[in-house]
Amino acid sequence: MMEKLVDDVINGRVKMHELEKILGNANAATYVRRKVVERLTGVELKHVGYYSIDFNEVVGKNCENTIGIVQVPLAVAGPLKVDGRYAKGSFYIPLATTEGALVASINRGCRIVTDNGGVKTIVIEDYMSRAPVFRLRSIDDVEGFIRWIDENFENIKREAESTSRHARLIRIDKFVLGNNVWLRFRFRTGDAMGMNMVTIAVDKAVRYILENFPEARLVALSGNMCVDKKPSALNMILGRGKTVIAEARIGRTYLKERLGVAPEDVLDVVYRKNLLGSAYAASYGYNAHFANIIAAIFLATGQDMAQVVESSIGFSWAEIDENDNLYFTVTLPSLEIGTVGGGTRLPTQQEALKILGVAGPGDPPGTNALKFAEIIAAAVLAGELNLLIALARNELARAHERLGRGKRE
Repeated sequence: MMEKLVDDVINGRVKMHELEKILGNANAATYVRRKVVERLTGVELKHVGYYSIDFNEVVGKNCENTIGIVQVPLAVAGPLKVDGRYAKGSFYIPLATTEGALVASINRGCRIVTDNGGVKTIVIEDYMSRAPVFRLRSIDDVEGFIRWIDENFENIKREAESTSRHARLIRIDKFVLGNNVWLRFRFRTGDAMGMNMVTIAVDKAVRYILENFPEARLVALSGNMCVDKKPSALNMILGRGKTVIAEARIGRTYLKERLGVAPEDVLDVVYRKNLLGSAYAASYGYNAHFANIIAAIFLATGQDMAQVVESSIGFSWAEIDENDNLYFTVTLPSLEIGTVGGGTRLPTQQEALKILGVAGPGDPPGTNALKFAEIIAAAVLAGELNLLIALARNELARAHERLGRGKRE
């Protein structure tokens, strides 16, 4: 039967996406699709076809038209000492990457900050947004629409929250351009990253708005003021997901004796590279390589990889403290993460989250995602600080030559 199905797909009698329905099993459908691709391309997919995952738990939730699995090396860095409101203790950070020297860099950063007392963290904002755009007939209608939204907030909130036991609408921001109005809904979403939850809630709220304010016309449920999976000043300033700050203090003597640099050397790199260089380049966020650490953690733990775009916007800052030591901090305004839903339900990603002690829902709800956010911020600080020290020591190229290139051609 399998070989006949392969022939049927290749000859156009059966579509690839119909295989689950025909076979009643996503694992079998995955096998047939893989064989179809092998025959059509002439490529043997023996590694793509080697896995322990059950595609019956994947198709319809995480992926469609599956043919197998892509494997990425998984490492850990640590231990990393974290002193946060939710994350307290020493953690080993799971990192999935193909970039040589990255894990070694983060690992040394973990040692540096842990030797000096660890990283203090705090989450100062927590919400997920969706921003539909409406068209009004005139600016008079715009004024009336905004007033009506404010006056009916509680009714809109009730409609939106009826779609989920975890969604909590906290505010609606209004943005106006001509006769166009964007309503940026902000929700608490518990331990979920919440993008799907918020989209469904906003759809229900929008239907209520349109029924009761007929002068408004919905143009798009997502009007790009959310802002999802795009770099933006709005997320950098107002935040989205978790807004997290992490700080550490590194002793002058430690830097001098163990690493051969002074706090002033690190400051010089921060000011001229991260601040001045980023400003001259008109970057969103001033940092050395937040995206490196965040992408590796996201891939390991089943986060939405496209949201690395806004999650890695951020700022690093350094100064000399009152005790003549290096004070270093990172701020992540728009860290979009969750510990339930999406890719976090996949088995290997579940195990990575369990390494951190944040798999699944927290008790009370939301606390696991907040703990996870603090751990990520601490890891970003460790990786960022180590790179800045490496640059101050002029050892970046040597590290990549030793760990990133492999055998010379």
